[in-house]
Amino acid sequence: MAENTVPEASPRPDIAEISISTLKTAMGRGFADFRKAPMFGLFFAATYMIAGWIMTWITMATGQSYWLVLAVFGFPLVGPFAAIGLYEVSHRIEAGLPLEWREVLGVIWRQKDRQIPSVCAIVIFIFLFWFFISHMIFALFLGTMSLVNVSDPGFFMTGNGLIMLMFGTVVGAALSFFLYAITVMTLPMLLDLEMDYITAMILSVQTVAANFGVMMFWAVLIGVMMFIGMLSGFIGLLVVLPVLGHASWHLYRLTLVPVTRRKRTRG
Repeated sequence: MAENTVPEASPRPDIAEISISTLKTAMGRGFADFRKAPMFGLFFAATYMIAGWIMTWITMATGQSYWLVLAVFGFPLVGPFAAIGLYEVSHRIEAGLPLEWREVLGVIWRQKDRQIPSVCAIVIFIFLFWFFISHMIFALFLGTMSLVNVSDPGFFMTGNGLIMLMFGTVVGAALSFFLYAITVMTLPMLLDLEMDYITAMILSVQTVAANFGVMMFWAVLIGVMMFIGMLSGFIGLLVVLPVLGHASWHLYRLTLVPVTRRKRTRG
């Protein structure tokens, strides 16, 4: 009987110096991957879009419409989680492996026994923490006001309303930056290499620090494109999310070098 062996840890990749042209290359390759395998991109994006619809329905059905604003600002935080399937598709296109549903979904399913679930748990915790802290901010600045309908312009034009928006924006930006820094390279790295999630997160933060200007531009670009995609009732995400997901994989491959891929078990 064959003995179970622990996979050998992958060598730590080096951080390359990147520029705006690197982002252009990653975006070009991401769009090319979407064109090569559109059904996979549409499937994973549709799952994310439906989650947005459900979140919207819950907030509207409960009658507490201010939660919808919190959900809209916090929803992109779970984007990296939805992109894991897209990373796998790009990996297979790059490696010349077959693009079959069974193979793609099978690799994703097997991640439950590796390091990615730990990172996903952190992402979900931060998302829930954002809801908690946002509720606290709302209660602190507007809890004593009778006006709670955010569709009324007067909600934002009051002194407390403006302060709440500014304070909430700062807190939300800090959480978003933290989550971006620890995940932007971590998820594709863990899908590609044998590495513990703590080491991967540290390396992701170091990558952001080493290429701070370019990586911040990439973060802003992601935020703007996601926001535009959400403006159309999340329908725009059917294109935005796959392109960004594939591009994120290629940015990882261009930024962390050399990368030794782990051997994948098919089936």
